[in-house]
Amino acid sequence: MLLRRTITAIVCLVVFVGVNWLENPWFFTALAVIIAALAGYEFYRLVFQHKSRHLAFFGIAIMILLVLSPHCSLDIIKPLLITLAIVISLIWILSFPSKDHIFLNWTLTMAGILYLGWTISYWVDLRMLPMGREWIYWLIFISIANDIAAFFIGRAFGRHSLAPDISPKKTWEGSAGGLFFGTAASTGLGIALCLPLHYWQFIILGIIISVLSQAGDLVESLIKRNSGVKDSGTLVPGHGGILDRIDSYIFPGVIVYYFLTIFIL
Repeated sequence: MLLRRTITAIVCLVVFVGVNWLENPWFFTALAVIIAALAGYEFYRLVFQHKSRHLAFFGIAIMILLVLSPHCSLDIIKPLLITLAIVISLIWILSFPSKDHIFLNWTLTMAGILYLGWTISYWVDLRMLPMGREWIYWLIFISIANDIAAFFIGRAFGRHSLAPDISPKKTWEGSAGGLFFGTAASTGLGIALCLPLHYWQFIILGIIISVLSQAGDLVESLIKRNSGVKDSGTLVPGHGGILDRIDSYIFPGVIVYYFLTIFIL
């Protein structure tokens, strides 16, 4: 299982690195759209206890539009899309023949749009910034360093459970290891890529990214636990589904984008 997991991770990383290296940002956006659509499908399949296929398709469509939105010159495009999604979907569900559980499914639909569409769109925003390719490489490898260190240090030295009610195998020792190596990767890679940050900024962002990566992993574990499943899907051999593979990368892109646009660029 570990060998298959490792091979799959390497293949996914090669694809991601290769697409990000392409100069035209639309290639990266296309990959983000595919990831968002597949993750959205898995999310709605997990959370909809009372199936509502039409709302699931609507949610995925809005996710795709949000991921595409950074290519629009209008600054208000994201809040506009969210507003339209709320208004249109609420009016739409009034016409549904069966009203049983419809508001619950509507709430879950909006949750998926915010959880996946809104957050993944900031990876596209980040890619379109000056030195966007370098920022993406920096961010993804910090998260990878955090994941790998947390996994192996947790297996080797883990004694104290981090969140036993959510993910019993995760430990404080593994979390601390991920935090240390994620922060080290932030500083080392930042210097190697000549990113315009000070040492202390690399350290602070490394800590924040590592914490958010682990939080994203726990959030997805909570979703699966509430849904009574082990994996979100079967599309990624050794890892489960797309959502299982990207859970720790969902949140950091938002924070890094806003940090850079507010304080640096």
